[in-house]
Amino acid sequence: MHDLSVPQFRTLAYIARHPGCSLSDVAEFIGLTLPSMSVLINGLVEQGLVLRQTNLIDRRRVTLTLTEAGSEVYQRARQGTLAWLQRLLEPLSEEERQTIVRAMELLKPIFVAEMIHQKSKQLVEESTGT
Repeated sequence: MHDLSVPQFRTLAYIARHPGCSLSDVAEFIGLTLPSMSVLINGLVEQGLVLRQTNLIDRRRVTLTLTEAGSEVYQRARQGTLAWLQRLLEPLSEEERQTIVRAMELLKPIFVAEMIHQKSKQLVEESTGT
């Protein structure tokens, strides 16, 4: 049985949704530095949950995918998380749950816009050396 930390769970989730992603992609999503993400990925590779491969076209690029075991661990953790949330929100009325869903729908574009803004800012800083 694998007990996943929140960063490990989020990493598996990202890789599941973006097979073939890079270490940089995952690090940016999780909010870790490249060295910290590299340590986290090394652990997941050692556990047999993530496959790290060198890109055949660009040998400097490493791609990440879930192994079959990684996919199974992620799905079990995801189902456990959904069951926990369901139990947590069960006392709420249907109307209250719908209010939460609507609030999340309203917040999503705000957070996406902020992520895009931060990425653009980072790219400008990298290109200008500031």
